Order: sequence, then C-alpha cells, then structure tokens
Amino acid sequence: MGDTEPGSSTAAQSAPSDPTKSGESHENHNGRNSGGWFSRLFSSFSNTPESSNEPTGPSGPTIVDPPAPVRPGMVNLRRMRVEDVAIPKAEIVAVPTDIKKEDLVQVFRESGMTRLPVYKGTMDSPVGLVHLKDFALEHGFNGKGERFNLKKMLRPLIYAPPSMPIGVLLQKMQSERMHMALVIDEYGGVDGLVTLEDCVEQVIGEIEDEHDIEEDLFWTQTAPGILVAQAKAPLDEFETAIGMRLADEEDDEEIDTLGGLVFLMTGRVPARGEVIEHPSGAQFEIVDADPRRIKRIRVRLPHAVTAKADA
Repeated sequence: MGDTEPGSSTAAQSAPSDPTKSGESHENHNGRNSGGWFSRLFSSFSNTPESSNEPTGPSGPTIVDPPAPVRPGMVNLRRMRVEDVAIPKAEIVAVPTDIKKEDLVQVFRESGMTRLPVYKGTMDSPVGLVHLKDFALEHGFNGKGERFNLKKMLRPLIYAPPSMPIGVLLQKMQSERMHMALVIDEYGGVDGLVTLEDCVEQVIGEIEDEHDIEEDLFWTQTAPGILVAQAKAPLDEFETAIGMRLADEEDDEEIDTLGGLVFLMTGRVPARGEVIEHPSGAQFEIVDADPRRIKRIRVRLPHAVTAKADA
C-alpha cells in the first residue's frame, strides 16, 4: 500500500506544499518555523559516539559471534544507509504514464498504496508520483468526474544514492515535504524505493497499519469463506485450516506453499488481478505479484464462490 511511488543521485525536486503530510516543518504561534522534529532529533544525536563492533582478545584465531539484529534507535540515523531499508526494484508498485483511469483505480484499490511512482516506458525512466488524494479530488474514489489527465496530477520525487545515511534522507524528506524516494544506482537506473515510514521504523520500531500482515500470520479471513494469504503460507497448514484438500497426492512432494500450488496449476507467474479456478470449485485471485513471484492470494472457498455467483 505502501503509498510507491526517481537524475543525479542526491538531487531533489521541489513538491507542492501538502499540509496533510507528516514530517514537515510546522509554524508556531508567532509564525516562526520551528525547524521540524526530525531536524531536532538528528542534530541532538549527531555527536553521540558509536560503539565499536571489532572483536578483542588475545592474539591468534578468535571466534566472533554473529552480529546481533539491528535494534531500533537513533544511532541508526547515521549507521544505516538507504540501501539497508529500501525495498528492491522488483517489489515496487508503479504505473506507466499511459495507464487508463479504470486501471489506475484498480492498482490503488488492490495495492492499498496512496502514492504510486509513475514511469515512462520502463521503471528506469520515472517522471514523478501520483497521490490518491489528488486523484480522488479530481475524479472521486471510483474514478469518475473530469477528463482523466495523469500528467496534471504528477508530483516530483526525491532521488537518493544507496550510500546515503537514512538520517540525511529523513531531513531531505522533511525539507522537501515528501514521503517517498527512489534509490538510484551509479548508472542512473532505479534500484529500489524508500518511504518515510521505512526510515522512521529504524528509530522507533515497527509501525503497523491496516494494510500490514503480521510476519507470523500467513493468512487472515476477510469474510466467510474468503481468506487473504501470503504466497509463502505452508500448504499443508492452509489445507488443515480450511478443511479441504487442494493438492493431489503426487504433487505433495513437489510443492510446499500456497504460491507453489498456484504456480504449478498455471505453469507461470500469474499477473496481479488474475483469477485461477481450482478443480474443487475454489478460486485463487492474485492480489499482489511481480514478474518473478507471487506475493499475496485471495482464496475464495467453493461455498463463497457459489454465494458470489448467486448474489
């Protein structure tokens, strides 16, 4: 969702002022700029020394424990780089400049994002981002209203190199009033995407919203007979949960996950929005996928499919 919407590696473009965005400077009662929470946070921590991770001990072979997981904290503002928190290019949800209005509505609805990068031709030629709020004000949430013109709704993007400290990117996001940045490699191509939330989570911990699925929760039931599952959900556990068999006995040794079952049925990676019919009468709708793998699947059990057809 979330909202992903990239030039020289450190250059940033100005964006229209948006008072609804978090992280921007606020005016105090006397009209003076307060400098912003992120600026004060980063400057107050800039002189704190970092602890050394170098092993110490007598000369000779030394057994070094594996590094501990990175914990949230202000030290990460300088220690962590953009490449450490960015999502890879293959997982970016983006739209082309020539997308139709109805298709854009569908991408917003299925991805749960409020900001989407817009590209011309390929993802390596980004031209900006489109915000759901701008689209809804112009066309309504169902895509009706005035004549559709995506270029008029485009907002600029921030571009950042992989080596930039996340604290520097946070300050840039605050000053430019933007929530999203594209990571640019040495050749000017898009390498990943970072959101404001990705950076803040490294300081204060995980921020969960209504679109997040818990790491240890492989599926959730959204309605009677309808479940949204991660493609990596263990197939045997999912079959036990729904009380029906989905894989043939001869296929049991070949597939371990729900996504593997769908791939075996189609012989390819299905596209987002595609619906695959199972011989049992169940339906698998691809909620999220990229060209390389399936990510999330909406499963309609046979009685839910029948109820939908009768409605």
